[in-house]
Amino acid sequence: MEQLTKIGASQRTNKLPAAKRSIWRKIAKQKYGHLFVLTGMLFVFVFNYLPMFGILMAFKQYSISSGIKGIFTSEWVGLKYFEEFVGAYNFNQIVTNTLAISLLKLVFTFPVPILLAIMLNEVRTQLFKRFVQTVSYFPHFISWIVVSGLLVIFLSGNSGIVNDLLKGIGVADKSLPFLSSPNYFWGLAVTTAMWKEAGWWAIIFLAAISGLNPALYDAAEIDGAGRLRRIWHITLPGIRGTIVVVLILAVGSLLGGGLVGSNFEQSYLLGNVMNSEKSEILQTYAFKMGLAQGRYAYATAIDLLQSIIAIILVFGSNFLSKKITKNSLF
Repeated sequence: MEQLTKIGASQRTNKLPAAKRSIWRKIAKQKYGHLFVLTGMLFVFVFNYLPMFGILMAFKQYSISSGIKGIFTSEWVGLKYFEEFVGAYNFNQIVTNTLAISLLKLVFTFPVPILLAIMLNEVRTQLFKRFVQTVSYFPHFISWIVVSGLLVIFLSGNSGIVNDLLKGIGVADKSLPFLSSPNYFWGLAVTTAMWKEAGWWAIIFLAAISGLNPALYDAAEIDGAGRLRRIWHITLPGIRGTIVVVLILAVGSLLGGGLVGSNFEQSYLLGNVMNSEKSEILQTYAFKMGLAQGRYAYATAIDLLQSIIAIILVFGSNFLSKKITKNSLF
């Protein structure tokens, strides 16, 4: 009996190293996948988590000459920079521009990817469908630097193609100041962002639609439901969860531009002295204060305030979504 017990114990101890060896074998087989994931984790850690120590600058009298040690040793000033920003002469203008551009993008551009995905799903000619998909999401891969250069070429008041065309067909008597007048900036920001990103986000909704059961459409068609009724009663309810999740993410990144690109890049590249009345936003103001004037603590306070607002928007939209639609992100 004792001998059998010893044999059983020895077998159990021999199994442990074998199990460990099998785990390491699996890791070795998946080494490239693990390396890929590890690279992403390192990127997030270095560029998203390590910089969070700099938040302390928003509450301290920090100077760049102090180096990184100065972040921890500088004099504590509390909410001084937050109060200074709120009391700034252009505070209302900057906040209004930021909210207006962000809300306009959300209202006018959020439905576009959904409508585009539904229309593409209804197309039966696969060649035409693929062509439209490619053309619609290709602008996503064009940087805002290139887009701004193209806009200067097309919308320039002196030699812009659009102004020449408008004058040629008699719509306008003189060149319109698309890039220099503040009256055009919000519309320009929304339309260019919609053109650039709508096709890319439509891919998500197309994927959600492709996961719906085709039998539902067949049954509705047998019952006499037309195409619009099938869209309203099957497609939209079927992708409601995806719509809610994307909407929450869009609201959370609302101040940064939401689904359709960076407010900062648009405002910084297309903004100028002549249209700054409508183009100056929180991000560009913080950028100018931090790098142009060297006021890093003040710029950090502005960015931190924006991050706090974004967190409140995420939790608030998630709470409302859970109460109203019973769908939520977390």
